[in-house]
Amino acid sequence: MTKKSRSYRDDLLKSLTDPDEAKEYLNAALEDENPEVFLLALRDIVDTNTSMSQLAQATNRNRESLYKTLSEKGNPQLSSIRSILSNLGFKLIVDVN
Repeated sequence: MTKKSRSYRDDLLKSLTDPDEAKEYLNAALEDENPEVFLLALRDIVDTNTSMSQLAQATNRNRESLYKTLSEKGNPQLSSIRSILSNLGFKLIVDVN
């Protein structure tokens, strides 16, 4: 008899519905030297907590542009990141190292 394996991604996305877990996930992604890691983490948060269509409407962007912004090759402006974070219930801050 074989056990069903659980999807790591499913468990991750479920945990990201908790704002504190999502905050820690985003902060950990920011510590990575590769900026793509943060964009992908932010996309995970979006996928978990809203739809791209809803977020696009809330941020006054089109859905395709938002997908591109949050892709591995995205190059968003700081204002875009702030708008996305704000609409997800987060804010961008700087802390002492």
